[in-house]
Amino acid sequence: MLALKRMMKMGTGEYDVTIMQTPNYGESKGYTPVFRLTMEGSSHQEIVNRVYKKFNVTDSIPRDYEGRFIATGDIIMIDEGTLGITYYRLEFGGWKKINRVAVR
Repeated sequence: MLALKRMMKMGTGEYDVTIMQTPNYGESKGYTPVFRLTMEGSSHQEIVNRVYKKFNVTDSIPRDYEGRFIATGDIIMIDEGTLGITYYRLEFGGWKKINRVAVR
């Protein structure tokens, strides 16, 4: 039923979210997962915005998070199981949906 709701863009659902960063800020290759969490939301746009806010305010960052603040070039992977995986990269002006090939 949850999959049907997501396909029809109804209600909220749980999203498996992975934050990916390069070893050094500004690099364009070498992305590795730095943190994984589950979030509830009604759309990918809501999820990426909530992740950005959560990981850029010191008091809201989980204690076991070892990455840096989310910045331009960082990638968020949203895994929806049978509905597929979607990648978003933070660029000037906001989040942009990208292809898996860009994550190296």
